[in-house]
Amino acid sequence: MKTIAQQIQQNCHISDAQYAGNYTLCIYLLKMREFYRWESQLPFSQKLDNNDIGDWLTQREGLWDEIDEQPLTNLLIDNEKFNCFESDKINKQLEKHKLVYSGGYGLYGKPVFFLGELLHKEAHDDYTLYISGKELARDLAAPPGMAQDKTVYIRRESLRRFIWEKFEESHWHKQENPLSRALACYDFNNQPEYALEKMTDNEVNTVLQHEIGEIQAGKILGDQWEEMLINLPHSQAEIMARAVRDNIADMLSTLPKLLDKNEAAQIHFYFANMSAMRKMIFPGLPDAYKSWLVKGDSKEFKNMFSVASSHWINMAEQMLGIYKQHGDKAHTKIETLINNNYL
Repeated sequence: MKTIAQQIQQNCHISDAQYAGNYTLCIYLLKMREFYRWESQLPFSQKLDNNDIGDWLTQREGLWDEIDEQPLTNLLIDNEKFNCFESDKINKQLEKHKLVYSGGYGLYGKPVFFLGELLHKEAHDDYTLYISGKELARDLAAPPGMAQDKTVYIRRESLRRFIWEKFEESHWHKQENPLSRALACYDFNNQPEYALEKMTDNEVNTVLQHEIGEIQAGKILGDQWEEMLINLPHSQAEIMARAVRDNIADMLSTLPKLLDKNEAAQIHFYFANMSAMRKMIFPGLPDAYKSWLVKGDSKEFKNMFSVASSHWINMAEQMLGIYKQHGDKAHTKIETLINNNYL
């Protein structure tokens, strides 16, 4: 399997070489720091040496300069070639080796790949679920959850790393906020490894519910939504479109499930990770969270779901209408639409 991992990692390097410049400097350095820890297989408890990271960073950017114009390559598995985006076909070959693969697209149309050890596979009527453990190949972007067509991938190792980064981030800001409230539900101070495992176990379900919501949103929005995202790169309109779809997914699936379960830690962590764009266009949702904090009553949340899902579905349909009329020149009109229709 080492050869397969090397092929996939090479595509990861090519994708990173072509898209790493899209990050702000601060985000880029944080992601590279985390990527260095993963690639070097260093434990979370080990303090990173800035000189070592600097040397590695120079080498990695040198590699990217060499390969940034190379095309992505097909994968050779068991003497058969596969397009690197044929995830379903590739997984049929890899499942017998207890591995899982994904090839898709992320923010700004960046190709995102990973190969991991397969922990669990589950078939449902609406989707197939893969949960991966240790990751053998990945790129700079490592989303804990992804939905492609009717397949959901939960990357447990990436989720675990994401939670640890949030724990480290909490040391920089001492004020009370959703993140500090979420972490306070676990004993990170005395039992950090146990707390990390327990929190990861709980958050796997949150990620799953969001990805199920993504599939439900996809059924409503249709294939042209993905085409629109690809044709609105490097614009605020693309970020808005992704935020609108996230709002739909979370009104249909994530938040109703979290409130039914009534696990405060997961509700706090959800709001700790709500993006700036989503807070801007959906100020009513953080307001409902604040009300829940004060009153301990989820009534305001639950009253919001039907109204909010209808609103964001309507916005998404109008965005698609603008895109159908104006094509890749639609971004300004889409931005105006969303800016005039905050909820």
